[in-house]
Amino acid sequence: MFDIITFGSATHDIFLRLNKNSYQIVKSKTRFQRESICFNYGSKIFIEKFDSASGGGGTNTAVSFTKQGFRTAFCGKVGKEKLGRHIIEELNEAGVDTKFVKVDKKYKTANSIVLSSAESGERTIFLYRGACHFMKKSEIPFNEIRKTKWFYIAPLSVKSAAIFAPLVNFAKKNKIRLAVNPGNTQLKLGVKKLKPILSKVDILFLNQEEASFLTKISLKKEEEIIEKLLSLVKNGIVVITKGKDGSVVSDGKNIFRAKSIPVSVYEKTGAGDAFASGFLGGLLRKNNIEYAIAFGTANATSCIKKIGAKNGLLKSAKKSSLQKLKVKRKSLSGKQIFEK
Repeated sequence: MFDIITFGSATHDIFLRLNKNSYQIVKSKTRFQRESICFNYGSKIFIEKFDSASGGGGTNTAVSFTKQGFRTAFCGKVGKEKLGRHIIEELNEAGVDTKFVKVDKKYKTANSIVLSSAESGERTIFLYRGACHFMKKSEIPFNEIRKTKWFYIAPLSVKSAAIFAPLVNFAKKNKIRLAVNPGNTQLKLGVKKLKPILSKVDILFLNQEEASFLTKISLKKEEEIIEKLLSLVKNGIVVITKGKDGSVVSDGKNIFRAKSIPVSVYEKTGAGDAFASGFLGGLLRKNNIEYAIAFGTANATSCIKKIGAKNGLLKSAKKSSLQKLKVKRKSLSGKQIFEK
């Protein structure tokens, strides 16, 4: 029996760290106050550093759970070319069981090019949709995956989005616990269609922009967003990540808030996967939300110190480093209970 089986993308990532003189950052007056990275058309763009590594929410979290000591399998698709074989080999070397990985003869392995800023570590991603985005329900070995305690479902897009509801329903029927991080394709279904699916989920992971998009509530009204999400998840846990502003979590009784750990950012790809897998792993070990937040934060912090989504993932964290993270807790009625 596995502790966790992960579902989601498997990609090959190429990281290009830009020379600071080769681009400009322009502020954008958008809903989320994002910035734009701009190049001169027809110019040469100089790169300070070039790297490549495997990525994708399905494989990133599988490796993270395995590093933490959980018996983990990944269920997904890669292409039949060398990149696909390399991803399978890398997962095997990390200790992830790959017997549920399909090799697609039609689509190549998904690829992405990640442009990162030399100053901030912020990134822009160019994505080629490949095999992992075209997984079908018929390709999931349902009879074999029922022997697990948890499913972790990372974002699923394009044709693979259609397996989201079947996986959730199968897990519920077979008493498998569920942690999900819906992607844009799922979120665009809207509350009405997602409600019967999310009502079966144990832990829902979203970033703050996704949470606002799904609930149609302003980012400024954080507790309203949480209450709306809790009404969808019912008896589960809602986790919202906020980048450098940390995270907010609720189990329906209390709200927990924690800031991020100040650190020099090298590259942010995989930070969300690292937090989610660290949070779930921490919760399974200690059954304590404060500890889960602390370990998730430590895992994400370690991830963004290195290039690639897997290189910085933690096996464990020092007790002293976890104690430095302050987790504020208050009841949903508004009264603060304590600050850890």
